[in-house]
Amino acid sequence: MRRRQFLISTLLAAWTARAAAQPLKPWGGVVTPPLELADLDGKTHRLADYRGQVVLVNFWATWCKPCRDEMPSIERLRASLQGRPFAVLAVNVGESAEKARDFAASMPLGFPLLLDRDTRASRAWGARVLPATFLIGPDGVARFSYLGELDWAQSEVRAQVEKLIRR
Repeated sequence: MRRRQFLISTLLAAWTARAAAQPLKPWGGVVTPPLELADLDGKTHRLADYRGQVVLVNFWATWCKPCRDEMPSIERLRASLQGRPFAVLAVNVGESAEKARDFAASMPLGFPLLLDRDTRASRAWGARVLPATFLIGPDGVARFSYLGELDWAQSEVRAQVEKLIRR
Protein backbone atom coordinates (compact mmCIF):
# COMPACT_ATOMS: atom_id res chain seq x y z
CA MET A 1 0.00 0.00 0.00
CA ARG A 2 2.80 2.44 0.87
CA ARG A 3 4.56 1.67 -2.38
CA ARG A 4 1.37 2.42 -4.32
CA GLN A 5 0.89 5.74 -2.48
CA PHE A 6 4.51 6.63 -3.17
CA LEU A 7 4.08 5.82 -6.85
CA ILE A 8 0.89 7.86 -7.09
CA SER A 9 2.45 10.84 -5.29
CA THR A 10 5.57 10.61 -7.51
CA LEU A 11 3.45 10.57 -10.68
CA LEU A 12 1.34 13.44 -9.39
CA ALA A 13 4.46 15.48 -8.60
CA ALA A 14 5.88 14.78 -12.07
CA TRP A 15 2.60 15.75 -13.73
CA THR A 16 2.39 18.94 -11.66
CA ALA A 17 5.98 19.89 -12.55
CA ARG A 18 5.27 19.28 -16.23
CA ALA A 19 2.10 21.37 -16.08
CA ALA A 20 4.00 24.17 -14.32
CA ALA A 21 6.70 24.09 -17.02
CA GLN A 22 4.08 24.73 -19.74
CA PRO A 23 1.59 27.09 -18.08
CA LEU A 24 0.69 29.01 -21.22
CA LYS A 25 -1.88 27.45 -23.49
CA PRO A 26 -1.70 27.83 -27.26
CA TRP A 27 -4.22 30.40 -28.47
CA GLY A 28 -7.41 28.65 -29.45
CA GLY A 29 -9.00 31.53 -31.34
CA VAL A 30 -9.09 31.75 -35.09
CA VAL A 31 -8.34 35.46 -35.53
CA THR A 32 -6.64 37.84 -33.11
CA PRO A 33 -9.24 40.46 -32.19
CA PRO A 34 -8.33 44.10 -32.71
CA LEU A 35 -7.62 46.22 -29.66
CA GLU A 36 -7.94 50.00 -29.59
CA LEU A 37 -8.44 51.66 -26.21
CA ALA A 38 -7.44 54.85 -24.41
CA ASP A 39 -5.12 54.81 -21.41
CA LEU A 40 -5.57 56.82 -18.20
CA ASP A 41 -4.15 59.93 -19.90
CA GLY A 42 -6.48 59.63 -22.90
CA LYS A 43 -3.80 58.36 -25.30
CA THR A 44 -5.11 55.71 -27.70
CA HIS A 45 -3.23 52.42 -27.90
CA ARG A 46 -3.80 50.13 -30.88
CA LEU A 47 -2.48 46.59 -30.83
CA ALA A 48 -1.57 47.05 -34.50
CA ASP A 49 0.85 49.85 -33.49
CA TYR A 50 2.91 47.28 -31.55
CA ARG A 51 3.75 45.13 -34.60
CA GLY A 52 7.30 43.81 -34.32
CA GLN A 53 7.00 43.40 -30.53
CA VAL A 54 5.71 40.62 -28.33
CA VAL A 55 2.75 42.06 -26.44
CA LEU A 56 1.23 40.78 -23.21
CA VAL A 57 -2.44 41.84 -23.13
CA ASN A 58 -3.87 41.46 -19.63
CA PHE A 59 -7.58 41.94 -18.82
CA TRP A 60 -8.08 42.82 -15.16
CA ALA A 61 -10.22 44.74 -12.65
CA THR A 62 -9.53 46.39 -9.31
CA TRP A 63 -12.17 44.24 -7.54
CA CYS A 64 -10.37 41.07 -8.72
CA LYS A 65 -7.85 39.98 -6.06
CA PRO A 66 -5.94 37.57 -8.36
CA CYS A 67 -5.67 40.41 -10.89
CA ARG A 68 -4.14 42.73 -8.30
CA ASP A 69 -1.89 39.98 -6.97
CA GLU A 70 -0.36 39.15 -10.36
CA MET A 71 0.37 42.76 -11.39
CA PRO A 72 3.78 42.89 -9.65
CA SER A 73 4.93 39.78 -11.54
CA ILE A 74 3.82 41.32 -14.85
CA GLU A 75 5.84 44.41 -13.96
CA ARG A 76 8.88 42.27 -13.05
CA LEU A 77 8.65 40.50 -16.41
CA ARG A 78 8.33 43.83 -18.24
CA ALA A 79 11.30 45.32 -16.36
CA SER A 80 13.45 42.23 -16.99
CA LEU A 81 12.82 42.56 -20.73
CA GLN A 82 13.31 46.32 -20.89
CA GLY A 83 15.12 47.30 -24.09
CA ARG A 84 13.79 44.23 -25.90
CA PRO A 85 10.80 44.22 -28.27
CA PHE A 86 8.25 43.51 -25.53
CA ALA A 87 5.28 45.53 -24.30
CA VAL A 88 2.44 45.14 -21.80
CA LEU A 89 -1.08 46.47 -22.25
CA ALA A 90 -3.22 46.07 -19.12
CA VAL A 91 -6.91 46.44 -19.93
CA ASN A 92 -9.13 47.45 -17.03
CA VAL A 93 -12.54 45.86 -17.55
CA GLY A 94 -15.72 47.84 -16.91
CA GLU A 95 -14.44 50.33 -14.34
CA SER A 96 -13.97 54.07 -14.23
CA ALA A 97 -10.73 55.87 -14.94
CA GLU A 98 -10.76 57.02 -11.31
CA LYS A 99 -10.74 53.45 -9.95
CA ALA A 100 -7.95 52.40 -12.32
CA ARG A 101 -5.98 55.58 -11.51
CA ASP A 102 -6.30 54.95 -7.75
CA PHE A 103 -4.95 51.43 -8.29
CA ALA A 104 -2.07 52.73 -10.41
CA ALA A 105 -1.16 55.18 -7.65
CA SER A 106 -0.85 52.30 -5.18
CA MET A 107 1.50 50.23 -7.32
CA PRO A 108 4.36 51.45 -9.52
CA LEU A 109 3.80 50.02 -13.00
CA GLY A 110 5.81 50.76 -16.13
CA PHE A 111 3.07 49.88 -18.59
CA PRO A 112 -0.15 51.62 -19.66
CA LEU A 113 -3.51 50.87 -18.08
CA LEU A 114 -6.18 50.92 -20.78
CA LEU A 115 -9.88 51.44 -20.14
CA ASP A 116 -12.52 49.04 -21.47
CA ARG A 117 -15.46 50.79 -19.81
CA ASP A 118 -18.17 49.16 -21.95
CA THR A 119 -16.44 45.71 -21.88
CA ARG A 120 -16.58 45.39 -25.68
CA ALA A 121 -12.88 44.60 -25.94
CA SER A 122 -12.94 41.99 -23.18
CA ARG A 123 -15.95 40.29 -24.78
CA ALA A 124 -14.26 40.30 -28.21
CA TRP A 125 -11.20 38.64 -26.67
CA GLY A 126 -13.29 36.10 -24.74
CA ALA A 127 -12.03 37.37 -21.38
CA ARG A 128 -14.92 35.96 -19.36
CA VAL A 129 -12.67 35.08 -16.41
CA LEU A 130 -10.31 37.61 -14.84
CA PRO A 131 -7.44 37.88 -15.04
CA ALA A 132 -7.24 36.78 -18.66
CA THR A 133 -3.92 37.24 -20.43
CA PHE A 134 -2.85 36.80 -24.04
CA LEU A 135 0.62 36.79 -25.57
CA ILE A 136 0.78 38.28 -29.04
CA GLY A 137 3.68 37.45 -31.35
CA PRO A 138 5.68 40.09 -33.26
CA ASP A 139 3.50 39.33 -36.31
CA GLY A 140 0.40 40.54 -34.43
CA VAL A 141 -1.05 37.04 -34.01
CA ALA A 142 -2.16 35.76 -30.60
CA ARG A 143 0.05 32.80 -29.69
CA PHE A 144 -0.76 31.94 -26.05
CA SER A 145 -3.40 32.61 -23.43
CA TYR A 146 -3.78 32.10 -19.72
CA LEU A 147 -6.91 32.42 -17.59
CA GLY A 148 -6.36 33.11 -13.92
CA GLU A 149 -3.46 34.32 -11.84
CA LEU A 150 0.07 33.44 -12.92
CA ASP A 151 3.55 34.42 -11.79
CA TRP A 152 4.63 36.03 -15.06
CA ALA A 153 8.20 36.47 -13.84
CA GLN A 154 8.85 32.73 -13.37
CA SER A 155 11.62 31.36 -15.57
CA GLU A 156 9.41 28.99 -17.60
CA VAL A 157 7.05 31.77 -18.63
CA ARG A 158 9.89 34.18 -19.37
CA ALA A 159 11.50 31.48 -21.56
CA GLN A 160 8.32 31.23 -23.64
CA VAL A 161 8.18 35.02 -24.00
CA GLU A 162 11.83 35.14 -25.04
CA LYS A 163 11.24 32.40 -27.58
CA LEU A 164 8.50 34.55 -29.14
CA ILE A 165 10.83 37.56 -29.16
CA ARG A 166 13.49 35.58 -31.06
CA ARG A 167 11.03 34.45 -33.77
